[in-house]
Amino acid sequence: MPTETQTPPMLCIVGPTGAGKTSLAMALAEQSRARGVTIELISMDSALVYRGLDIGSAKPSLAERAAVAHHLIDILDPTEAYSAARFAHDAKRLEMEIRRRGNVPVIVGGTMLYWRAFAYGLSALPPADPVIRARLDARGNTLGWPAMHAELMKLDPITAARLEPNDSQRVQRALEVLESTGKPMSAWLAESPSDDGRSGSAIPSSLRLVSLEPLDRAQLHQNLETRFDAMLVSGLIEEVNVLRAMPGIHADLPALRAVGYRQVWEYLEGQINAEQMRYKALAATRQLGKRQLTWLRAIEGRTVFNPFDQSQLQTALEYCAQQL
Repeated sequence: MPTETQTPPMLCIVGPTGAGKTSLAMALAEQSRARGVTIELISMDSALVYRGLDIGSAKPSLAERAAVAHHLIDILDPTEAYSAARFAHDAKRLEMEIRRRGNVPVIVGGTMLYWRAFAYGLSALPPADPVIRARLDARGNTLGWPAMHAELMKLDPITAARLEPNDSQRVQRALEVLESTGKPMSAWLAESPSDDGRSGSAIPSSLRLVSLEPLDRAQLHQNLETRFDAMLVSGLIEEVNVLRAMPGIHADLPALRAVGYRQVWEYLEGQINAEQMRYKALAATRQLGKRQLTWLRAIEGRTVFNPFDQSQLQTALEYCAQQL
């Protein structure tokens, strides 16, 4: 292994949901093991941190986690909160621990706010205000989040322009910052010395970013549809039913805002039928993928591969191996 002064850049495998990030990471780990290199994976996924969110989050199987060490999976109950700042702290700690063991850390995931926090640091936004947050939640549930997004568009059009109307968590946060400080989130970010990692930002030299970006959007959507139907067959509805029966669980928790879970919850509450649930879940999943690709395409210096092209996927595997 390299000495501390020769520490190689850390490899990060990213991409939109359904792009095959875990499959590439597992193939890399298997190939590396044959060369005597042990990889440990650090999950960069806001849903995988939660225990009990297994099927709908496409969590790596127990067999995969037994074959290759995975970190930041199943570390919290669904009633707890996790943040980008905490991810950045945890990932940097794990990177040092893994290297001290003589192994190689690799980050894998698609939560791009976590990437920004890890790579560039976060702006010094004000802390959450639970009173304001609860009031905004109540209004959002009554009026609908597109209406709340329209309100944000009037108050902070710069922030609203980069958010989807149904992205309740981020719309709520932007309105909360504005109400608690009297200053829009866009102004807070503009005043921050921290690079936000979106507007043509260069990747830090300590990192290598491999991005799996499908060229055929229709094929990605078909894959996501097939995957969601398989989740339903595998027991996603039953999984959400178990969560609903747990003490302290409610629909406004960050864990239950994950795509798929929110829509199944609405179905079990009788708010929508099964057909509507499937339609809304697929629409939300496609919107998530679109947001992830928007983040990625603004990052200069990433190395892009099309995961639906087998020759490019093989090249991606070879490139990743060269970075270790």
